[in-house]
Amino acid sequence: MEETISRKIAKFAINLKYEDIPSNVIYEVKRFLYDSVGCALGGYHTKDVNIIHDIYKNIGGKPEATIIGFGDKIPAINASFVNSLMIRSLDFNDIYWKEDPSHPSDIIPAALSVGEMVNASMKDVIVAIVLAYEFEMRMCEFAVPGVRERKWHHATLTQFVSPVVAGKLLNLTEDEMVNAIGISASHNFTIGCPTAGKLTMMKNTVDPMAVQSGVLAAIMAKKGYTGTEEIFEGKEGLIDVLGPRWDTSKFLSNLGNPFKILECGMKAFPAEALTHTHITAALKIVIENDIKPVDIKEVTVTALAKAVDILFDKNKYKINSRETADHSLPYCIARAIIDRKITTQSFDEDKLTDPLLKDIIYKIKGEPSKEFEKIFPEKQPSQVVIVTKDNKKYKVYLEYPKGDPREPMTIEDIDNKFKALSSKLINESKQNKIKTTIFNCENMLVREFMSQLKL
Repeated sequence: MEETISRKIAKFAINLKYEDIPSNVIYEVKRFLYDSVGCALGGYHTKDVNIIHDIYKNIGGKPEATIIGFGDKIPAINASFVNSLMIRSLDFNDIYWKEDPSHPSDIIPAALSVGEMVNASMKDVIVAIVLAYEFEMRMCEFAVPGVRERKWHHATLTQFVSPVVAGKLLNLTEDEMVNAIGISASHNFTIGCPTAGKLTMMKNTVDPMAVQSGVLAAIMAKKGYTGTEEIFEGKEGLIDVLGPRWDTSKFLSNLGNPFKILECGMKAFPAEALTHTHITAALKIVIENDIKPVDIKEVTVTALAKAVDILFDKNKYKINSRETADHSLPYCIARAIIDRKITTQSFDEDKLTDPLLKDIIYKIKGEPSKEFEKIFPEKQPSQVVIVTKDNKKYKVYLEYPKGDPREPMTIEDIDNKFKALSSKLINESKQNKIKTTIFNCENMLVREFMSQLKL
């Protein structure tokens, strides 16, 4: 009888050792960990993070794992949720997009929280993070078309991966790992509406909830709880429920050869991933040609059909929340024209209600391109055309944004991003100390590492 997909995943995860991982991959893990901690410190002030932190602080429980920044300890299951939401809340963490989009760093807290609970080494955490990226990114290529095209959210993918990451730190056996996957993936299918239409706090919360459930599933499996083994290919499993066309070879062939984390991108802007090339193009036009907001007659953004559908629907012109704003291409382009930059402050309340916004946002239109569809996701094309009131036309075409592996963020870029995100909380000395800790973390225990992330 052929091995199930879950069992193949479990075998690879259990057998992967720190010594098997090339030095460039270990360095990449540290880069994404540095970027993710910066995003978490930036999320420290957000309303959604503070609501969830307050809920779990009031619940209390065994002090197993540290909350980044806040410093208090709560049960590892709950800490994985809070820390994941902190990384995710500004929509500024990493991005991988093939048939499906995903943010593999959402799963890093599963490794950190469970690792701290069991007093693991950071070498063990590094291995678990490599697994998070390996399987989450491969899940993005598994369905053809992706689950997002079938109106399901990418948290549906995370439910299969988070128990593997947590299970690695718990030293699950092969059978236990299979059970953990089956437990988690039985109840975390996420419908697409959190990122469709009018957005709410749930936009950034559904994936952290799938991370938390994966941690719980791994702990349940460690205790002997059983789960469905044929959760992928069995009767009424993932493939049966969501329909035909799945590329198992992309999902399981040549695992770790090379490791997928080397193909993941970082975000240069705190906004939905499909906005980035367009923002870059718009900034290039207005800065290089010194175009002022008052000069604008019309702006046409040529984009993928899916981007126009998601980012230009009627609700994306009615900006009443950060969550809607960072998924609104008209808003992001308007702010880029007004401010000549996009930062976390671009989505503050005073920016959302800026009177200048109304003068520009309705001049920005989206135009879908069938030609662009043909070259996505290998390229993420954008054409932005700005026409000024004196009828001059400025056009820029780009194929991928800053942060893409083909134009990666340098360590200096990540330094600047980290400092911008954390400057309200910590001084330069503390910023440098955290960076040093992260890039030398393989010689530490997780508990020591997490203690350095307190304010």
